[in-house]
Amino acid sequence: MEAEKLQALFDFCKILLDEERLRVIGLLALKPGGVKEIAAALEIKEPLVARHLARLVEAELARQDEPGLYRLDLGRLLALKKELFSLPQPAGGPQSEDEKILRRFVKEERLVQIPVDRSKLVLVLEWLVAKFEPGVRYPERAVNELIGHHHSDFATLRRLLIDYGYMEREQGVYWRVEGKSNNEL
Repeated sequence: MEAEKLQALFDFCKILLDEERLRVIGLLALKPGGVKEIAAALEIKEPLVARHLARLVEAELARQDEPGLYRLDLGRLLALKKELFSLPQPAGGPQSEDEKILRRFVKEERLVQIPVDRSKLVLVLEWLVAKFEPGVRYPERAVNELIGHHHSDFATLRRLLIDYGYMEREQGVYWRVEGKSNNEL
């Protein structure tokens, strides 16, 4: 089923990649028209307009309500739009704003800079605390090593994790606060 949807969307895109056909679609979006009317408006030869219209009708993007009068099939366009947005996003596709921000600060699992902006810092701290297992108690040395793997200033980051409530500490032992964050990248 997914393959059929993808093929239909691929065929739709191929149709749209013709500049003259796009111009025909643009005119049909404004009002129904015939071959002569469209050819005159776009200054294209009638046989070429007829071929474009035939292609659009074949793809069910246009229809002929009356002989010689074509109109854009908005219902079909809306159905294609719905199919497109129902497909799973490919890997590497559009990202949320939080993901984009995090990717600016984290490169190959290394924090390149500690953000100054509070909202960006929170994103980074949530990413970092996700490296700690819930329910596990870590001695300070293990915390330093784990954070140090991601950034050289482990002391500042360790302090920020505690100050922002992502971790707690008692007698040199640290643990992740349950339920505070489960965001992993």
